[in-house]
Amino acid sequence: MTKNRLEAFSDGVIAIIITIMVLELKVPHTVELAALRELVPIFLSYVLSFVYVAIYWNNHHHLLHAVHHVNGPVLWANMHLLFWLSLVPFVTGWMGENHFAEVPVALYGVVLLMAAVAYFILVRALIALHGADSPLAKAIGSDFKGKLSVLLYLLAISIACWLPLAAGLLYAAVAVMWLVPDRRIEKTLAD
Repeated sequence: MTKNRLEAFSDGVIAIIITIMVLELKVPHTVELAALRELVPIFLSYVLSFVYVAIYWNNHHHLLHAVHHVNGPVLWANMHLLFWLSLVPFVTGWMGENHFAEVPVALYGVVLLMAAVAYFILVRALIALHGADSPLAKAIGSDFKGKLSVLLYLLAISIACWLPLAAGLLYAAVAVMWLVPDRRIEKTLAD
């Protein structure tokens, strides 16, 4: 089974996720700059989530570039990832509307954690299909950043009810860590 339909479907779902998130940014009904002040938490949560969705889109693109075909388990693993990503607009809106309150910040972290777990499962399904000696398996290696991300999400979730700002900063730190281009797959395919 070719990967083209999986890639096209995933791209479409991710585009819809981004569209839903931006539609949550409501235009103020007044013209004063002060009206924008109350939108700051909503805008910050949108920016953070946009970056996360963009990171997933980029990594998903590179991941599929490294494989030749997919199978049923890969399709379901991909749907699992898209499920968690589809919840990002909900937790983004809840967190922003409530000015980074404890429970929404914690739930935001749960969704990020589950998306990371789902991505890990997708990677493992692709490696199982293509083999432990495949270029993809070699490129992924020990996946230090993936493991560190999960640990930071768990830490952030555990402190969110006492220190929601610190939890939010940890989420931002993970995003910054992934903004640094991960060239493992490109480098392996070029060799």
